[in-house]
Amino acid sequence: MSNFVLQLNNITRTYRQAEAQLTVLSNLNLEVKSGEVVALVGQSGSGKTTLLQIAGLLDNPTSGDVKICGDNVNFANDKKRTLLRRKYLGFVYQFHHLLPEFSALENVVLPQMVAGLSQEQAEEKSRELLIELGLGERISHRPARLSGGEQQRVAIARALANNPALILADEPTGNLDPKTADAVFDMFMRLAKQHGKSALVATHNLELAKRMDRIVHLEGGVLR
Repeated sequence: MSNFVLQLNNITRTYRQAEAQLTVLSNLNLEVKSGEVVALVGQSGSGKTTLLQIAGLLDNPTSGDVKICGDNVNFANDKKRTLLRRKYLGFVYQFHHLLPEFSALENVVLPQMVAGLSQEQAEEKSRELLIELGLGERISHRPARLSGGEQQRVAIARALANNPALILADEPTGNLDPKTADAVFDMFMRLAKQHGKSALVATHNLELAKRMDRIVHLEGGVLR
């Protein structure tokens, strides 16, 4: 496997708006090393979410090359992109997107079973992750009975469940109050380092960004 879990080479993303062409990302280059946690900082509308969608194989660049763990995905069809996401990537969003009818445990179990693990194996791993995140007594609770910080910790466990090489996080503490955000981010960083995960984390919180390994600034679709 490549020493880089993510390589974005000369990425440009444009959209057609009526008679005009909007350039969101322009000849962007970014590499994330194995085990590295990188903060992606930029104002609202700077292109952070678009960059994460391209890195997460949810959108295609207009031009440029995307490599995940050394695999060039430029010409991958939808089926292969889905398999690569399942194999290499974990996602954490600003809103937790937990399934409300399922317990915390079941929300973490489901993606593992989709990936082929038995229910018994998935439940064992899910319990371990939730306990690591301080949710041992909340495992059977549905999202509505969890606090915002607890919901986001379940989302982090879900992102880690399939042992991804790279976690992509889009404002993962953006919906939390400062104290809860700080605690949740501490747990995220501890688990990422403990499990040897790489991460690209979009955030507007400079204090959180400073606690990561490296900061890249996105301005006007260009990394600075």
